[in-house]
Amino acid sequence: MLGFCVMAPTGDALAKLLGSAVPLSTLVTSRFVAQAVILTPLVLATGASMRLTPRVLALTVLRTLLHIAGIGTMFAALKVLPLADAIAIAFVMPFVMLLLGWLVLKEQVGPRRLIACTVGFAGTLMVVKPSFAEVGAPALLPLAVAVIFALFMLVTRTIARDAAPLVLQAASGVVACVLLIPALVLFGPDLSGFTAGGPPWAMLISLGALGTAAHLLMTWSLRFAPTSTLAPMQYLEIPFATLIGWLIFRDFPDGLALAGIATTIAAGIYIVMREHRLSRQAQRPLPQAPPAA
Repeated sequence: MLGFCVMAPTGDALAKLLGSAVPLSTLVTSRFVAQAVILTPLVLATGASMRLTPRVLALTVLRTLLHIAGIGTMFAALKVLPLADAIAIAFVMPFVMLLLGWLVLKEQVGPRRLIACTVGFAGTLMVVKPSFAEVGAPALLPLAVAVIFALFMLVTRTIARDAAPLVLQAASGVVACVLLIPALVLFGPDLSGFTAGGPPWAMLISLGALGTAAHLLMTWSLRFAPTSTLAPMQYLEIPFATLIGWLIFRDFPDGLALAGIATTIAAGIYIVMREHRLSRQAQRPLPQAPPAA
């Protein structure tokens, strides 16, 4: 999970570097081409089958469309926002997921977690405010990312028991290539960014490889440790993003944004720990009544 927290914002930093010279469609397509090229041979090497049932295939297509939309929106946000701000705003996703689980899946959500959601969203708005004052409406793009990826996670939870994570990721990469490459060819790829002195192809390949490797590390981490242990660690992505953004772009959140980031992290970790405590209570065996005399 620590590897994910380093690799994911590094990939986002590459997308930000390439965003000024490479069209958004090319960035997104390269991300999923790398995912398909890297993961499909891994699945075949393990002897697993990539055949999916009609239901799982339909949900995989929906999941892939949401993934494309989420990554495309995030890359668009990175063109105008500092790295740390964009990632911190997008971390409203756990709160959106909790609310969607309550409203859509009818999951039980107590008042404490609803209050934590409100506090976390308030922290996100503290990050949005200085960014909105500087760039306007594009500062809201990470909020759209959070909603899209919350829906993405709900679909993933629906099919998680019917497909292995590696197979699901490889299939998503293949489906994305089937959708994106013809569209890119049909509408004509803009290669103006790859003229002499433009960004090297190695950066574009690295973007896809980092994104794919980061999600693989996250998936594998879940095999060795419970979600309740790993989820708080994921918030380390924000300070890593802050450090990477300062080192590469010399961007650093202002005082209000830093306070908002701290508030969002605190609320998110509270929700994770609260979920863990309720889960442990639910797993405790009920006390046995003494046998009758």
